[in-house]
Amino acid sequence: MLTDMEWQALALSAKVGAWATLVSLLPGLWCGWLLARKQFVGKPVLEAILFLPMVLPPTVPGYLLLVLFGSQGVLGRWLLENFNIQLAFNWKGAVLASATIAFPLMVQAARIAVQMIDTRIESAARTLGSSPAKVWLTVTLPLALPGILVGAIMVFSRSLGEFGATITFAGNIMGETQTLPLAIYSATHQVDGNNMAMRLITICLGFAFFSLLLSNLLQRRAERWLGVRHA
Repeated sequence: MLTDMEWQALALSAKVGAWATLVSLLPGLWCGWLLARKQFVGKPVLEAILFLPMVLPPTVPGYLLLVLFGSQGVLGRWLLENFNIQLAFNWKGAVLASATIAFPLMVQAARIAVQMIDTRIESAARTLGSSPAKVWLTVTLPLALPGILVGAIMVFSRSLGEFGATITFAGNIMGETQTLPLAIYSATHQVDGNNMAMRLITICLGFAFFSLLLSNLLQRRAERWLGVRHA
């Protein structure tokens, strides 16, 4: 049976994960489409920048977010003075940290989803008089939807497990920024926290397993739908 503090951490993790997924969805979809469909000068550089959070230690993006969006940072001070919005050391900061780390997963899923679409289908729609926007909405987006859902699931799951950037930028504040990984970290530093840590670890394992299982099933369905054959 979970304690009130554990339920609080679980609810906050779900909240942060959901918002991080929403924040990442449209920009990730656009970036994935751009990488899949367009050729332009500087594309390798843009691709490297977009996927940089995947290879950096999470504390590095967390510190950079603190420099930019902290109360004394350039963007953070501007948001605070003009809109009274403070991102550092609250749940909104946890959302930004999680979205930053998980964003490459959304981009990658969207890119693969768009690449699997036969461009002849889009060309046929254009020859029938559909505008580029209509082709995107009625052909590209529906065909890419399973892959986009895979990306959303992976972003949500990665957000649930995000630790380094969150603790650096948002802190470990109970009830405000203490998500499941941070609650596990706190439990391991308590004398009698082993049972709590194991309960939370079990929850994390369950979320991770079912998220990966669901994403794999969606990926297979998308491949069958689009007629992708494996060697």
